[in-house]
Parts: sequence; structure tokens; C-alpha cells
Amino acid sequence: MSEKAIELKNITKRFGTVVANDNISLSVNKGEILALLGENGSGKTTLMNMISGIYYPDEGSIFIDGKEVTIANPKDALNLGIGMVHQHFKLVDVLTATENIILGLPGKLDLKAAEAKIREICDKYGFVIDPKKKVYDMTVSEKQTVEIMKVLYRGASILILDEPTAVLTPQEAERLFLVMWRMRNDGKSVIIITHKMHEVKEVSDRVVVLRKGQYIGEMDTADCDVQKMTDMMVGHAVSLNITRKTPVDPKPRIEISHLTIRDEEGVVKIDDVSFTANSGEILGIAGVSGSGQKELLEAIAGLQKNVEGKVFYIEDNGDKTDLLKLSPLKISEKGIALSFVPEDRLGMGLVGSMNIAENMMIRSFRNGPYVEEQVEKNKAEALQVIKRSLNPFTDRKGPRKLAETVVEDLNVVTPSITTPVKNLSGGNVQKILVGREIASKPKVLLTAYAVRGLDINSSYQIYDLINKQKEAGSAVVYVGEDLDVLLELSDRILVLCGGKVSGLIDGPGADKNKVGLMMTSLEGGSDEN
Repeated sequence: MSEKAIELKNITKRFGTVVANDNISLSVNKGEILALLGENGSGKTTLMNMISGIYYPDEGSIFIDGKEVTIANPKDALNLGIGMVHQHFKLVDVLTATENIILGLPGKLDLKAAEAKIREICDKYGFVIDPKKKVYDMTVSEKQTVEIMKVLYRGASILILDEPTAVLTPQEAERLFLVMWRMRNDGKSVIIITHKMHEVKEVSDRVVVLRKGQYIGEMDTADCDVQKMTDMMVGHAVSLNITRKTPVDPKPRIEISHLTIRDEEGVVKIDDVSFTANSGEILGIAGVSGSGQKELLEAIAGLQKNVEGKVFYIEDNGDKTDLLKLSPLKISEKGIALSFVPEDRLGMGLVGSMNIAENMMIRSFRNGPYVEEQVEKNKAEALQVIKRSLNPFTDRKGPRKLAETVVEDLNVVTPSITTPVKNLSGGNVQKILVGREIASKPKVLLTAYAVRGLDINSSYQIYDLINKQKEAGSAVVYVGEDLDVLLELSDRILVLCGGKVSGLIDGPGADKNKVGLMMTSLEGGSDEN
């Protein structure tokens, strides 16, 4: 019988009237990789936060190596050998890898000894990191390595990894899996939270499923398949059934010509990019995080300033309008049907202090009656327009009806449509934003990480809605983190590497590993112009 590294017995955690974890019992063995699965709101993160000392359980007991322990804060967790690597890194950019790894440790500062210990850990588990490298010069994969090294350096024997491959290429994910297997073989216990089912099958030994705060069951990974795991998470059969249809009479809708974008410091984010997005197709944008995807979509939506080149919107009759010469408001006034789902959902897409119904009005109330205007505004502009335009004649029935439809169709968890969106979970905020934009039936739909933070059931709903927009004739530009989904959804894929185009390939039959190499190299080539 395997020796338990950590055991939870009857753990319950409440937040007011909400029961986040309800009498959960589970264990993790020494030398085991355990996958923790569940939809948004199932209690995964809350449970891990109690193990790592961020929350304290209301009821139940935690045992480490068979002894009951009290974990009141993250320091207690580290002293017990528990380390958690969060999805959003907590590093100081101007410091080196070594300086970040030893930051906060007591005792005399000895960088030479620390670097020697770091290299020893790297050699043992297969990490590749330069101890002297500054964080601001690192790739996403290198930053993640530093985060893992921080907890290993402190002697962690139980590691919790939250969505560790969300921003990695397939090759980087494979290297991470090799490291995880070496840690397992060294007797360490690893808990991985992920929504990528194929990764669960590849890397884990056992799977535990939570649903609505309750323990549903567990299984050996070797004895289950992706469909079974998904059904356990959701409570009913769920599958991604996308029938890729060949675009019908595609017409150029967005034409990008020699586009270059610089940030406020003058750093080039997009470098001489050219391509065309056609009606009735999904153009996928692939690239590691920070390759210019966000800036590219913002330029099309009229939200970038330091831009060179041309961005044309093309009407059915062939007439062209240069979007770079127009503000988002002018784009709307021209009647150009363009919709943008931004990466920063509360900073740009929605106004946190407004309720769901009011956020539906952001794109519709300027002219009184509820009409769908295709424009994306930042929060400051939205608030100014609201203050100017709300009056006794402003139609509120249309936005309320749309809010009710989005809440029902996308299963948004909210007390009511009058709840401020800032009080909702990130996944539910994302559903509201995507639902609002898709409901406008745009001729151009730009999506930046449309399913970020969503569980598999909600993600499948969004994928289906995006595919339906394509079938309705919209030109869809899709930026996503899951390369498998990107390949399945997209008719064509534009691959970015460091702000440059490293290839433009057909989606059907595209090789995942080839795309992964193109994401990290400009020598990948292309299958078409």
C-alpha cells in the first residue's frame, strides 16, 4: 500500500452562505502525480489554498506524513514541505533568477552558494535555467521554471501546480512533464490542476473529480478516458462536436498590410505583419504569450496608437475603409460591424461597478432605443457615454432581455442580472462578455482568450457559439491558449513568433508539433501566402 504524503479528512470551507468545499476527503501518495479536475466553482482552488495556507478550513483535518497539522499561513505550508505554483507568476522582473528564488529567505546572502544549489537542482530534475538571467529577459517557460525552483529550493516535497501549461508550447509542456516525472520518481508528490484532458491522461497517475464543492470520485488514469472524466466533472455527457465546414463564398473582410505596432516605450510588438481574414472562416492566431496577439487585435479594433501600415475593413461590394484612421466611436458611426472580446475583461470589456444588464447597454444606448452598435470602448469612454446618454427615454428592456438570455444560455452563476459584474467569478465575467459580443451578430468577431478561466463545459459552449458565427458569415479572428482547440476550430492559422509572422498554414490536418516549433522559431515557413 502506498504511503500517504498528504491526507484531507472531511474538509469544509464556507464563505457566508456559500459552501465552497463540502466535507471533502482525499489523499495524495508519495511519488504520485494527482490530477484535480472540476468545473469553475467546483472548489479546486479553495481546497488547494487551504493546503498552501492561504485559507483555513472551517471543519476537517489535514495530515502530512500521517500526522495531523495546522496550516495557518503560507509559511506554515512551506515549513511542512508544501509549495504552490500559481498560474500568474509572482516574480520581480528586475531581479535575476537566483535573486527571485532566494528572495525572503533568512540568513546571510550568498549568491554564489545559491547559484550552486540551483544548478544542482536543475541537474537533478532536468530544468534549464540561467541563474544570472533577469526575469524581464525570460520566456514564459523560464519564468515558470523559476517559480517551481523557488519551492524546490525551500525543500518542498508536495507541489501544487495550477494550470501549469496554459501558456506553454507543446514542446515546453513536454519538457515540463519530464521534470514532473523525475520529481515523482524522486518521491515527491505533485498535484496538477488543469482543464486539458489529454494532459491529464499523459502526465497523471490518478484523477480526483470535484463538482459543486463536493468530492465526486477518483480513478486511476490508466483506467479512464477523456469522455469519462469530462462526464464526471459536469454530471452529464459533454463533448466538443465541431463539424468543420468549408467556408461558403468567402470574401476578404479584414486586410492587414505591413502592420507594425510599438508600445509606449517604442518597443516593437508587431513587426511588418500582413494577412487577410475572410468572411465565413475562423482565422486562428497561434503564438506563445507576449508574441503580439493582444496588440494585433487591439489595432484592428482601433485601440492602438503607435501603429504603422494599413488595416482595411472591406465591404461586400469591395469598398475599403482604413480602420487606423478612425476611433472606435467613428468605426461604429461608419456602421462597421466589428466586435472585440478583449483579454482584459474588466479593464476594457466590461465596467465592474455596473450590473449585467447595464453592461449590455454599453454598446447600444447612445441613440436611445436598443440598437446593436458594433464598437468596443474602454471603461473611461463607456462611463462618459453612459453619463451623457442615460435618460428617461433610454430603452432598458432590450438590454435586460439580452442579459437574461446570456445568463440562461451560458449558465452564468449570478444572484440576478442586477448584480455588479465585479462581484462575479472570473469565469462568469468572461461568459457575460463573450455572450454580449456574440449576440451582436458582428461581421467581424475578434476573440482574445475567449475561454480563459472557463471550465470545460462552458468552454465547449463558447467554441460552439464561435463556430456558429463563422457559419453565419462572420470573419472570426481567434486567439486561444489551447493549441489542440485552435487546430480543431481554425480554417487557417497565422503563427506569430516575437511579433513576426513565422507561418500561415491550413487548419485542417495541421501538425501540432510543427505549429509549436513555428511558435518559437521564425524558420517554420508557411504553406500559403
